[in-house]
Amino acid sequence: MSICLFPGTFDPITLGHTDVIDRALDLFDKLVIGIGYNSAKKPMFPLEQRIEWIREIYKNDKRIEVAAYEGLTIDFCRKINARYILRGIRYVSDFEYEKAIADVNRTIDPHIETIFLTCTPQFSSIASTLVRDIYRNGGDVTPFVPTAVLEGLHKQAQQ
Repeated sequence: MSICLFPGTFDPITLGHTDVIDRALDLFDKLVIGIGYNSAKKPMFPLEQRIEWIREIYKNDKRIEVAAYEGLTIDFCRKINARYILRGIRYVSDFEYEKAIADVNRTIDPHIETIFLTCTPQFSSIASTLVRDIYRNGGDVTPFVPTAVLEGLHKQAQQ
């Protein structure tokens, strides 16, 4: 069974993320969306909320699992028996950064391969950081996030 990890903070998950996930599904038997703890980032949305959104989006696809993890992504790959790491690329600058991480991971464990998928052009400008800024300032994030996230944000705003 080919298992792939798609790591990130997904704060929140965007249409750019789901574009990459949806296109990767035919490449692997199982895709684990791993929400990693990054000490350099302070998430806007609680971990439980981010997990719930992803589970709701992919509730009808048994090939997708969601898990939270701490520590090195490569160690989490070993824990879940993932032989592949999926990374989405929007711009050339993303590739340079992601390639450096992939090279380090390959040095640590040469049996785990990083796969890069470029975003569909219509989603290449979407970033969670921008979505958070728009939301924080009262803007409409409808064009950037899946329905499950939008519904969750509306519920949150009503409380």
